[in-house]
Amino acid sequence: MSFRLFAAAAFAAMLVPASAVQSYAAQATTHTSGTSAAVDDGTLQTRVDAALKAQPTLKNQDIDAKVNNRVVTLTGTVQSEQRKMRAARVARVAGVTRVDNQLTVNAHANHDGATDKVVSGTKTAAHKTGEAAKTAGEKTKDATAATGEAITDAWINTKIHSKMLDEATLKGSDINVDVNNHTVTLKGTVASAAGKARAEEIARTTEGVKGVNNALTIAAKK
Repeated sequence: MSFRLFAAAAFAAMLVPASAVQSYAAQATTHTSGTSAAVDDGTLQTRVDAALKAQPTLKNQDIDAKVNNRVVTLTGTVQSEQRKMRAARVARVAGVTRVDNQLTVNAHANHDGATDKVVSGTKTAAHKTGEAAKTAGEKTKDATAATGEAITDAWINTKIHSKMLDEATLKGSDINVDVNNHTVTLKGTVASAAGKARAEEIARTTEGVKGVNNALTIAAKK
C-alpha cells in the first residue's frame, strides 16, 4: 500500500463517531455480563425442591435439600439405594455445581420416612386389649398377628418391605409401598412383568392386607 492510501484510510477511521464506539462497547459489556451471571441459591432451591417433588417415588420420602453456593446437600432417609441415587440425579438441576448426597437408606422406613417401632405397636395392642376387656363383646380396632403384634398399616408396610428384600425377581426394582386402612398401593418401577406380579403377590399374601392397588410400571434397569 502506498503512503498516500495508508494516510487516507487512517483519516477515514478518525471520522468514526465517538458515540458509535461507545455504543458498541456498551453492547459488548452487556453481552459479557449476561452470559457470566450465576443463578442465585434461592432460585436453585426452588428448582431442586420442585424437581424432587415431581418424582413419584421420591415425593413420599424423607428428603431435605439445602442449597449453599450452588452446592446441594441432601439429608434424610429413603427406602432404597436406587432412590438415594435418583435423588442425587434429580437434584442436579441447571446451575448446580455439585450434590453432596448424605441420605441414609432404611428399607423398613414408613412412606413418610419415620421408622416403625415394634415397641410402640405392642403398647398400642396392649392398651386396646385392656379396653376390650372392660367392655364385653367390644372388638379391638386392629387385628393381632400370630406374634402378638398389632397389625397396623405401619406393621404391614414393614412386613412387605422385608419380604421384598430377598426376592430375586425384584432385584433392581424401585418400589414404593403405601398402606392406608390395610389397603396396599404399589408405585414405582420393576424390571419385568414377573417382578410386577410377584410384588403384588407378596403384598396380597401379607397378613392383614385387605386389598392391593398395583400401579407399578415396567422399566429396564438403569
